Amino acid sequence: MPMYVPSRGRVEEFDVGGGGQVLDLETAVKDGILGGGGGVVVHGGAIEKKLSLRKMMEELNSIEVPSVFICPISLEPMQDPVTLCTGQTYERSNILKWFSLGHFTCPTTMQELWDDSITPNSTLHQLIYSWFSQKYLAMKKRSEDVQGRVLEILETLKKVKGEARVQALKELRQVVTAHDSAKKTVTNNSGVSLITSLLGPFTKHVVASEAIGILVHLDLNSDGKANLMQPNRISLMVDTLNEGSIDTKINCTKLLELLMEGKDSECEVLSSLSLFVGLLRIIKDKRHPNGVLSGLRLLKLISSHESLRNSIVGIGAIPQLVEVLPNLNAECLELALVILEALSTLPEGALALMDCRSTIPNVVKLLMKVSESCTQFALSILWAVCKLAPEKCSSVAVEAGLAAKLLLVIQSGCNPVLKQRSAELLKLCSLNYSETIFISKCKLTKTMQ
Repeated sequence: MPMYVPSRGRVEEFDVGGGGQVLDLETAVKDGILGGGGGVVVHGGAIEKKLSLRKMMEELNSIEVPSVFICPISLEPMQDPVTLCTGQTYERSNILKWFSLGHFTCPTTMQELWDDSITPNSTLHQLIYSWFSQKYLAMKKRSEDVQGRVLEILETLKKVKGEARVQALKELRQVVTAHDSAKKTVTNNSGVSLITSLLGPFTKHVVASEAIGILVHLDLNSDGKANLMQPNRISLMVDTLNEGSIDTKINCTKLLELLMEGKDSECEVLSSLSLFVGLLRIIKDKRHPNGVLSGLRLLKLISSHESLRNSIVGIGAIPQLVEVLPNLNAECLELALVILEALSTLPEGALALMDCRSTIPNVVKLLMKVSESCTQFALSILWAVCKLAPEKCSSVAVEAGLAAKLLLVIQSGCNPVLKQRSAELLKLCSLNYSETIFISKCKLTKTMQ
């Protein structure tokens, strides 16, 4: 359970109802909110039987809880509050653990205890239960209202067209984005197949945008994914990705990534050149980091399929990816390097990397800079380029400072495989130089010599 944020009201006052009423313990007992029995049972059909306090706390784990309900030791709501002789109250299990560690003081005041007995605080226990019960009821009512509205919208979508359909989809998208119960209601009432049926060859982009914005938030089963993987629907998603807003582009990439996971046999449906071009546009758009990340994630998944790599290389993706390397954050950078490494396994990919003037300078800068995995991918890319044309690439690599970086890798505590690859690459770079000139070119210190 996450840490709760104490309320800013007085410690002895707390909100126990949905209407903002503030009560203290004395008033709560006097008004009959608290009883002397075993707990509060809420009647009226909303809760048929008494729910455990633990269950309610688990379902209400993101709300702000009054500070008086919080155990000073764990900073979590108390379920079995007990009071010490100092008047301080704690969760029973927490204070017993405190005692078991040899402490005989009050954790809050650090006073020595003149009485080691602990007294159940039944009044506070009942107040905690009452407060959580009412919050739980309010949550359930909101959930039921959401579910009812979702069912109404699904019925509406079966009947309307044009602008009315767009408005219904927009409302459903807002509800699904905000409430987990709405997502379950859609999936449990054939909503996925209904929304998917709206995606066809003549679907307007505004309808496709809203429908995709809903589907990307749902838990799609295998049938739902298979239905969306039909070529005409994939084509519509690709068109929407190219023409939509940045939010729509991100939703399209996320949905396509979801559909493609584990689909080795069906990956060919995503071989569209239009898709690759659209992804590269997103990746190069520095204004939207979230878009860059989603574009790289999908392109990485696509490049993991050998049959699609030639198409990616063929549209000129390599020089475009190389050029954006200096602008990427650590997460995006690793994705881009994974893609470039996969493409470098193709003869055409290695040649494209060699022909790009920025490849060696940009990749050399990444060695020992971000992470060990990034260094590994960068070394693989440099090896693919340099071994293709050692005479041509060695001087460029040396001028870019590769030798000094390779020595850092060799002297570091990284993976022995990386050290071995670095040594091989260092030897490759020195082929065209005498020892003296090579040392001079690399600007190595006497220690490095």
